Amino acid sequence: MLVRALERDTVPAFWQQRHEWMPQDARVKLDLSALSRIDSAGMVMLLHIYQQLSSNGSELTLLNVPEQLVTLLRLSHVESMLAACID
Repeated sequence: MLVRALERDTVPAFWQQRHEWMPQDARVKLDLSALSRIDSAGMVMLLHIYQQLSSNGSELTLLNVPEQLVTLLRLSHVESMLAACID
């Protein structure tokens, strides 16, 4: 379950605890509907989650992606990295 905000202030602690919440399934769906705010640190964390799951052979799907994240991905020129994951 994701926190309400993935920002510079919340990402470090959330990432340090990833061994507790990181799914190990072959197909992982992250529902972002509860996410009220995301900044570039949150975007990078999602990119790292994608990379880690991909390296383990897992498939990531992002559900209910907020427009704020779509805009950050576009402005950072990395939207192609997660484009296949966005449902």
